[in-house]
Amino acid sequence: MKKIYTLATVALLSVTAIAQNPFWTPTSYKGAFPVTDGLTGTSSNNWLAGWTNWDPENTAYPVATTTISSNITSNTTWTSGNTYLLVGNVAVTNNAILTIQPGTVIRGDKNSKSCLIITRGSQINAVGTVNNPIVFTSNEEPSGNGRAPADWGGVVLLGNGIINTACATCQTSPNQNYIEGFATNFNEILFGGNNNTESSGTMSYCRIEFAGVALSTTPNSELNSLTMGGVGSGTQIDHIQASFGGDDAFEWFGGAVDGKYLVSFRGLDDDFDTDFGHRGRVQFGLVVRDKDISDAAGDSNGFESDNFNPGIGRLPVTKTVFSNITCIGPKRNGTVTLPAGEKFERGIFTRRNTAISIHNSIFVGWEKGWHLSGSTTFDNYNANLNLDSAGVVQNVIIASNMFPKFVTDAGGATASWYNAYSGITSIDTTKSVTQIAFVNAFPTNLEDNSDFRLQASSTASTGASFSGPQFAGQVTGIEKLTNGVMNSFALYPNPATSNTTISFSIAEKNKVSVHVYDVLGNLVSALSQSNEFEKGNNIISLNTSDLASGIYYISLNMNGSKETKKLVINK
Repeated sequence: MKKIYTLATVALLSVTAIAQNPFWTPTSYKGAFPVTDGLTGTSSNNWLAGWTNWDPENTAYPVATTTISSNITSNTTWTSGNTYLLVGNVAVTNNAILTIQPGTVIRGDKNSKSCLIITRGSQINAVGTVNNPIVFTSNEEPSGNGRAPADWGGVVLLGNGIINTACATCQTSPNQNYIEGFATNFNEILFGGNNNTESSGTMSYCRIEFAGVALSTTPNSELNSLTMGGVGSGTQIDHIQASFGGDDAFEWFGGAVDGKYLVSFRGLDDDFDTDFGHRGRVQFGLVVRDKDISDAAGDSNGFESDNFNPGIGRLPVTKTVFSNITCIGPKRNGTVTLPAGEKFERGIFTRRNTAISIHNSIFVGWEKGWHLSGSTTFDNYNANLNLDSAGVVQNVIIASNMFPKFVTDAGGATASWYNAYSGITSIDTTKSVTQIAFVNAFPTNLEDNSDFRLQASSTASTGASFSGPQFAGQVTGIEKLTNGVMNSFALYPNPATSNTTISFSIAEKNKVSVHVYDVLGNLVSALSQSNEFEKGNNIISLNTSDLASGIYYISLNMNGSKETKKLVINK
């Protein structure tokens, strides 16, 4: 039974209570998961629990009840009581908001190479829950030919964020471009502008399966599982699993959208791909690769990052900051033999003047570790860390079962440079998979239940760091609620206009504080000051009519632990 509380927004004296932009959750551990608490349910510290699916090839999904084959031009809600079939390119246009209820299944038609496009100015509000995720999947069935990568297109979010290139016939002030992957260009796939804080909506607790179809024979004509073009920081992306994608799992083209709790499972090409000047942040990500699935047309990498091809003189420079990624390649713990003709390459591939940063992460089971390619890219990683163009790979474990650990390059990344750099930035290439000590990261079959948390003996259980200019003014000191609060803290609708709902579950009756902060970290409202809430699901209705449009943060505090979520108010 849900408990509902209605609390008016009360303006309080502004005090600096949290850091300027509360995104990073500081950890002591490297990789995406802490030392296990011995639990397996949604109240444990395994953020995968409840909403992920490791065997979508054989999952029985309901038959489609509603077919969507034309553009959506007004505010629309897809309900959990129906299953939706996408046919062809379905675009949300005209500044409309598409709301998808928790538990809704959306199936993509294979013959028409369907996809869902959220155009500039429009929004998606797809907020699932830990027990009722939203599923975007193939319309094929396990029987017959079965489901496979590239059965359909995927989800495409397009915004007015800043990008560093334009097509030959596109506007250049600000830059605009057509998102890659489509056989022809049309207005609905234009992206880019001058607003890196804009919002394309919210996607939370969603699975995207068997996407990434090639729409033509032209190179780079594949869609990704989740494509983000010029998407702004007002967009909320968290708890997304991309499985069996036919191209990249997640690809960012410019903009500044952040991401948290992202899973790339058994994809074909790259897992995290950044281009065109993306400036966002990503924390807590898992990559699991399949030895039998790689990109025959090119090379398959964990991270691949470009600024632009050829990458000279394009601003802003691609400068995504990643932290706490567990990236497991196709060789897994080192016992897997790769098949003939495979196209796997590097855990990290930085090229074409990129300057991404990767911190506090673990790489195991790849053929190669880090390849820093080209002289312009080398200059970015050989630069003073305080420069805007500087990138860094720091506090990272490149496991000893990977060889070579570093790929030398005529651009300046020689063996001696890598060795010196590793000493400065604490890249550890000596630790074995046994020393990293996952709980159960390498089951016999990839679809079997895995546990990517760390054992207490793990060499990765300590040593993470959130110091340096990449984190300046952005570390909150807020730990994810694990002491009695389940992984079901959600805000909806988000973005909001006149009101929003704060939903959370607690394992036992307890006192919970709920605070609202503005983007500068100033306390706007105290909705609950250690008020007592009942065991189970609780709901607070927040009146936002008196708050100006912008980004706010809702913080839950219980027993000394905190969790924060972004709220966008758009009037």
